[in-house]
Amino acid sequence: MPRILAIDYGTKRVGLAVTDPLKIIASPLEMVHSKDVIQYLSDYILKEDVESVVCGYPTNEEGEATDATRHVDAFINLFRKKFPTMPLHLQDESFSSQEAMQVMIHSGSKRKQRNKKSGNIDKISAAIILKQFLEEN
Repeated sequence: MPRILAIDYGTKRVGLAVTDPLKIIASPLEMVHSKDVIQYLSDYILKEDVESVVCGYPTNEEGEATDATRHVDAFINLFRKKFPTMPLHLQDESFSSQEAMQVMIHSGSKRKQRNKKSGNIDKISAAIILKQFLEEN
């Protein structure tokens, strides 16, 4: 059964998450560097059955564009050129990073684990974006 893949795009790191085959659970998948994300997605989509992609879309509290929005827009354009037949959904990502930090704190992650650039927050943020998408759809 096909899965849904979620992307939390950042200019340096990209968090990825995926659903289970029944599309009930959103789980962190991987963190990749932004320069490698298109190749990673190409490889992943070739080996896994992905029905659609959800990309976190940054807006402020008033729903207006932020500094990060233009970077995500550029990524979205590149994604659509590379994967023209793949359905792409945009999901508000407001506060997903803050929520990811809270998840890590509540799960007992040490400060050192939360602060290191391993991409834990990026992966968890992508899972939160995907969870919100599943709940709304």
